[in-house]
Amino acid sequence: MLKMKFFLVVCCLAAAVVAEKYSDKFDNINLQEILENKRLLKAYVDCVMERGKCSPEGKELKEHLQDAIETGCEKCTEKQEKGSYTVLEHLIKNELEIWRELTAKFDPEGKWRKKYENRARANGIVIPEE
Repeated sequence: MLKMKFFLVVCCLAAAVVAEKYSDKFDNINLQEILENKRLLKAYVDCVMERGKCSPEGKELKEHLQDAIETGCEKCTEKQEKGSYTVLEHLIKNELEIWRELTAKFDPEGKWRKKYENRARANGIVIPEE
């Protein structure tokens, strides 16, 4: 009986951990296509900045972006975490104005921006001084 109770507790804890992850329904989105297409990138930026309409993927991103930034993507699937670093490093390297706009909104104190920029520097990305 004790083994059965232990098994049930472990199952409940495992279910709780799985439930803490963001949905993976958009994990197969082509991030490179978005990053390489100024029009698509602008649409996503306008969505999260509340300046434009949001696609279903954009709504999902906007809904979880603040939490993902503040927790270091701890609720992200492995694919989401890898994709988030791809996007962040692309913005820092190629779209610095967008990066600064997003960090001004979602990280006005610069607390998380430093972490992400330091990671980008460690990966060889040069960030011009403001």
